[in-house]
Amino acid sequence: MLPATSSLPAPAAAERALSRFFFGCVVLATAYRLAVLARLGLNPYVDEAYYWGWAQALDWGYYSKPPLIAALLALSERLFGDTLYALKAPSLMLYPATALVIHRLGCVLFDARTGCWAGLAFLTLPATSALGLFASTDAPLLLCWALALLLLWQAQRDERIAPWLGLGVVTGLGLMSKYTMLAFAGSALLALLAEPAGRRRLASPGPWLALAVALAIFAPNLWWNAHHGFPTFQHTAEITRLNARGWEPDELGEFLLAQWAAFGPLLALGLLLPLRARCALWADPRLRFLLVFVWPLLLVVSLQALTGRANGNWAAPVFVAGCVFVAATLQPKRARLLMAAVALNIVLGLGLYHWQDLLAAAGKPLTGRSDPYKRARGWDALVAAVRPHYEAARARDPDVILMGDDRELLAQLIYGLRPPRYARWQADAHIVDHYGLTAPLRADDRGSVLFASIRRDPAALAEVTRRFEQAQPLGEVDVALYPDFHRRASLWLLKGFKAY
Repeated sequence: MLPATSSLPAPAAAERALSRFFFGCVVLATAYRLAVLARLGLNPYVDEAYYWGWAQALDWGYYSKPPLIAALLALSERLFGDTLYALKAPSLMLYPATALVIHRLGCVLFDARTGCWAGLAFLTLPATSALGLFASTDAPLLLCWALALLLLWQAQRDERIAPWLGLGVVTGLGLMSKYTMLAFAGSALLALLAEPAGRRRLASPGPWLALAVALAIFAPNLWWNAHHGFPTFQHTAEITRLNARGWEPDELGEFLLAQWAAFGPLLALGLLLPLRARCALWADPRLRFLLVFVWPLLLVVSLQALTGRANGNWAAPVFVAGCVFVAATLQPKRARLLMAAVALNIVLGLGLYHWQDLLAAAGKPLTGRSDPYKRARGWDALVAAVRPHYEAARARDPDVILMGDDRELLAQLIYGLRPPRYARWQADAHIVDHYGLTAPLRADDRGSVLFASIRRDPAALAEVTRRFEQAQPLGEVDVALYPDFHRRASLWLLKGFKAY
């Protein structure tokens, strides 16, 4: 038996109590994540340092992503200063905001209890616990997706044009976050076609106005891509292996395992169990609406994984409707499963946040193999080791260029050293990151260059150094984060760039 629709609400006092309880949970979870960040002692993750660089040069697009993440980081830095918390503030705030919208969606479609459970489910997802600590394009995408779901449901049942306008705005902003938002348009069309009233709406101006508004907001990114040779589209084609299709069952298995882990073991079971009553689910317009925002995207990305590759977060928007669906279908008959699923996800999140404490309690030290946060550690020490060489080079030549041949290393050095001039070694015509697109070392850059490389092969390093008139090795910096995990970079002072 499904919860009653919102047209038969629970007593107002009970609804307010549930809403206050849920809001308290959101505040508590956010405060706890802030405390966890302070305790973990992380450096910026590679993508965070990379996006920070974008935020220093705002534009309508970047090599691998649309521009909204850069704009959010620039705003956060302006509000909160040049700090690690400012770098992470968008995700720290947007995931809880998404939980609040999902709560509202559950209330509108069903009732206050469903809204509370749906919001709690999203707030405690292992994916939310993990991604909520790091700046990423998924944070604004999921918020826009949740808002678009709520507005689409309202637009189908409202004669006003305002919900369609709102839908167009959040869809456009979603596209400026991540191109995955395109999948929303496909599911929205299915949702409209699945109902007689929805099909009639397609003959009205509303949906087309929403589409026009979304495209108008997205247009500057298309313009930027057109003026730069469509690098974002080419990057998307490359990472999805559009030109190298095959049969990859292992990739599919890894992708599905990632979804199971990201949604939570028991919550994923709650998503599958109700499917045994497929006809009854499809007969309910609320559940039908949710299902078309779960299974089409999940199946498309699964097919992508089977025939090429797919990252675990590519289907993340599925979790938005999925949380409402599970909350609606598991209660009241399977309420214990729902409670156990959320409780298990809380335990998993706490385990992730306190993994090093658990290892310490077991008498085991952190290692490169056991530290889940190792990619966000040790960069400050590496930057500190490079800094004397950089400052010495600047003392001799104030216009010295900091150059790297690896996106991750260069992003972290730029974030830590704040060089006025930097460049990427771009001997290959094929560009693989934003530095290669906007800051390659050029033929007229003939002054001093401090070159930092993670390459260990002397022959590979010689391919770079022989292109300069002078090449002075400065040695290697080596930071031992753990006995089995080091951060290393070889340094060279180069002068007189000849040509690639």
